Amino acid sequence: MASSNSSREAGSDEYLSVDSGGEIELKVKGSRFLAQALRADDEDGARDLLAAAKRRYHDATHHCTAWRIGAPAEFVERSDDDGEPSGTAGRPILATLQREKLFDTFVVVTRYFGGTRLGSGGLLRAYSEAAAQCLSAAPKRRIYLCTVLRVSCSYDASGTVENLLGKRASALREVERIFGERPSYRLTVLASHADRLEAELVELTAARIEIARE
Repeated sequence: MASSNSSREAGSDEYLSVDSGGEIELKVKGSRFLAQALRADDEDGARDLLAAAKRRYHDATHHCTAWRIGAPAEFVERSDDDGEPSGTAGRPILATLQREKLFDTFVVVTRYFGGTRLGSGGLLRAYSEAAAQCLSAAPKRRIYLCTVLRVSCSYDASGTVENLLGKRASALREVERIFGERPSYRLTVLASHADRLEAELVELTAARIEIARE
């Protein structure tokens, strides 16, 4: 197994993942390669998915995997050849994930040996192609990195709050309003805009506002 970390570009509030997709089958000189790209939110979830694949295809020769778990700012990526020659299976699967810039994604390629040895080059190409096909088939999901602000103010200040929310609409993913004794808001804000929005709310209302983060 191998692992490494990376960093996302400053100011990026989104990344791509997958919704679990269908299985593809690739045949190469008698060997069958069954590949799936699946959503995984943590490493334990990825291991559970691997265990499920091993139960389903308990008589297969190999279950080779790669995953990238976490948001781009802080993630872990791993690969496993599961008995194939070193670097011929897990690494090309992982390289495909890296090339597609996908996170929170697990890929498993199950192989049934067909009697003909493919050689290192043949294995690398087969696992790369199987990974590419299953990732192409899997529906993509855009994940937004957000901060939630809980805002409470007087009715006198609510007009100022509403005006600012209108100006900053592009930074808001969701706005929930509750009008009780005092108006309150639950704001889901793109993470890189949260500090600025909080500062503007305080300034424009002359600090006649209460703000907390979830």
